[in-house]
Amino acid sequence: MSGPLKGLKIIELTSVVLGPWAAQILADMGAEVIKVEAPFGDSNRQLGASRNPNMAALYLSNNRNKRSLVLDLKQASARDALLAIIKDSDVFLHNNRPQVMTKLKLEYNDIKSVNENIIYCGTYGYSKDGPYGEKGALDDSIQAASGIAALNELVLGEPRYLPTVVADKTTAITVVYSILAALFHRERTGHGQAVEVPMFETMVSFVMAEHIWGEVFEPPLGKAGYTRLMSHHRKPYKTKDGYIAVLPYMNDHWKTFCEKAGRQDLIDDDRFKNLSSRVENIDDTYAETGKILSTKTTQEWLDIFADTKVPVIVVNSLDDLFTDPHLEAVGFWQDFDHPTEGKLKMPGFPAKFSETPATIRKHAPNFGEHSIEILAEAGIDEETINEMIESKATLVSD
Repeated sequence: MSGPLKGLKIIELTSVVLGPWAAQILADMGAEVIKVEAPFGDSNRQLGASRNPNMAALYLSNNRNKRSLVLDLKQASARDALLAIIKDSDVFLHNNRPQVMTKLKLEYNDIKSVNENIIYCGTYGYSKDGPYGEKGALDDSIQAASGIAALNELVLGEPRYLPTVVADKTTAITVVYSILAALFHRERTGHGQAVEVPMFETMVSFVMAEHIWGEVFEPPLGKAGYTRLMSHHRKPYKTKDGYIAVLPYMNDHWKTFCEKAGRQDLIDDDRFKNLSSRVENIDDTYAETGKILSTKTTQEWLDIFADTKVPVIVVNSLDDLFTDPHLEAVGFWQDFDHPTEGKLKMPGFPAKFSETPATIRKHAPNFGEHSIEILAEAGIDEETINEMIESKATLVSD
């Protein structure tokens, strides 16, 4: 069986995490993805542990199920080759600033001139229509601009970035659903279109889904910021021997939690009588919960709440995830052999399709591994390909 996107052809002109991870998600679901790299390659090829040059960990984990084509798009022959490849493609995805694509003569209208029904998706820091449109951006700068770093200041006392590239990955998911929506529109109407997915606007939408709070009203009925999430007490609870995550959020959760903990008195306490009052008194809610959980070991609490609907779970480290019993049971981690990098471990695709499962079909490609193959498929003759190799308009793997 093949993934739900089998038959879809995507040209990916991206690097780092945002674009590559978005394209990998689409590739896992069956799309054919051609990764187009500049002669210096995706910078992630150099980041993390590696067994061989240009094949570092961060590259390997974001570029499976793709083929690699190297093109120096500053050369006319390389640009012509790219346009030839795009002629029968469904999607063109890039993460360059619009000004770069203007210089390369690879804007939407340039691509549309050879493929009228193409879905052209650009994803970068800020919408080209605003005053920040020419700014460069990476995950840290977008975490700062979107309010995420400032939210951490409320808890940690100073602005802090989350220790994950949340802006890159959230925007990547937005790229995926935006491309799929555009493809659905094309399926209905026959018309392609340009799609812009800026990181800044994506992350402000992400943050303010809950944190707009009282500012949703005009005039405002309160300040921005979901109070429960900004409490200093919102963190895993300390037990006698470690930590545990417990959130008796709904009214029935709170009632069960108090009964199991032997604190029925808290059920009728006006501060905690319903969800709204618990949120209004969130510091007290968290403080009382913390006092209770500090009286037993983590396993004792896991056993106590095992047959209830109260959300309770262990606090995993990154290393714990590789042996987590649930992930092991569902076959989340997948081992496979890479022809040059040896045995690799990869997270599987998180969603399950009953008829068209996502799969890991191809290894992350070596730099320029498929350059000749892809150029030939586009109808470029052997003599021209050799000339491109000679001029370094394209590169091939050793």
